[in-house]
Amino acid sequence: METKDKLEFYGGEWCSFIPFVVFIASIILTTFVWRSISNGALWLPAFLAIIVAFFFAKDKRLYSSVLVDGMSSREAITPILCWFFAGVFSKVLSSSGLALAIAGFSANLGVGSILFIEITFIASALFATATGTGFGTIATSMGVLYPAGISIGCNPELLAGAIISGAVFGDNLAPVSDTTICSATTQGVDVPGVVRSRLKYAAVAGTLTIIVFAILGSVIDSGTATATATNLADYDPKAFFMLLGVVATLVVAFKTGDIVIATTIGIVVSSAIGLLTGQFDFLLNDANVENANALINVSGSGLDREVGGILYDGLSGMLQVSVLALLLFGSISVMRAGGGDIRLLNALGGAASTATGSELVISVMVILLSGIMGLNAPAILAVGSSFAKPLGDRHNISPYRIANVLDAQSNTLAYLLPWTPAMVFTMSFAAESSAPLVGADVSPLVIYPIALLIVMTLSIFIGIGRDDGMHEKQIRK
Repeated sequence: METKDKLEFYGGEWCSFIPFVVFIASIILTTFVWRSISNGALWLPAFLAIIVAFFFAKDKRLYSSVLVDGMSSREAITPILCWFFAGVFSKVLSSSGLALAIAGFSANLGVGSILFIEITFIASALFATATGTGFGTIATSMGVLYPAGISIGCNPELLAGAIISGAVFGDNLAPVSDTTICSATTQGVDVPGVVRSRLKYAAVAGTLTIIVFAILGSVIDSGTATATATNLADYDPKAFFMLLGVVATLVVAFKTGDIVIATTIGIVVSSAIGLLTGQFDFLLNDANVENANALINVSGSGLDREVGGILYDGLSGMLQVSVLALLLFGSISVMRAGGGDIRLLNALGGAASTATGSELVISVMVILLSGIMGLNAPAILAVGSSFAKPLGDRHNISPYRIANVLDAQSNTLAYLLPWTPAMVFTMSFAAESSAPLVGADVSPLVIYPIALLIVMTLSIFIGIGRDDGMHEKQIRK
């Protein structure tokens, strides 16, 4: 049962941010200084953050209760459930010959690494816009487009940056995205109207992203192709049937808006197609086969006997981001119960004396909170109705505009910082590939959220969009 009591700290409300201070300081040490992307490099900072904050809490029992509430909340469990399903779906796709088939087909068409990166961004953006899930897009693209791009020699960090960029595009624009829904509902406006009003920002930022990727692709060293010309020419054309699983997932996600339902259908359809086309086996039991590839693989003897395979690998690959997210949700719950988020918003709210100042303050609020939390939708909910809407009303700013500022700015640090769930999620798919990644190397190359930040910030100073929808009936009084 969720507690409503306020959690008090020695040192006041600002001390409710201690978990995040300890976490960020520790993870900078483990990932930047020690250059580790292991489970311990992410889990230990998040765990130590909770331990240190415990000694600053006045009521230890309440602190424990707040942690349990945060880590067991629907807000925490829902994305983890989605990640497990998305992880298995991605593993089924990547374990087939689809990636090599795409790489071979692209090579035959003369598609080079730069053009492939552009195609990856656009394809990921379209998938994310249709499904409304940034994480689902990352899972699908990292399972198919990432290994294909590596095979033809794309720079791994730039390719991953293109995938995340496409995911952010859809997360910001899709009508069924949680951030789109949160930003619209907190401002009391309709989702279709919000989507129409933010198309101009997404189009400009998307165009800039395509241009920047083309420039970076020409100046950054390409990766070493992992597939020889012979391998690329020998791809199995039947592997393209695996795309039917992607299409099925896309259609179901668009119709239902539910990533668990969509990926369940995707897993079943893709597995069936993979078995029928000979991409992998269903069960291998003590098979003496090199590089065994089966949905279920039983091997070993005695105490070392294991049940593994594609399905298991998909689940286990999500453990890193899932444990990290659980620990972070505990810290988020502590910060909220201690009043830290309210204290921060009140401190920043005093600077909002003009329309421009209000939009800047709202931007800073949601950027800071999304960066601290590592998640965008909770940051929008924290800032949206209680602070952003009153500021917009006070300065006669269109609620559509406020919704757009909230959504766009929340998609910056939440996707850029190396230790956020989105970045860790991406790294987990590359960990066992031929081109593992380090979050700190990928972050500067996630171009779309940077472009969107620039576009939205410039629009604040220019005053674009403040009258969007002001005379339309969709605004709910």
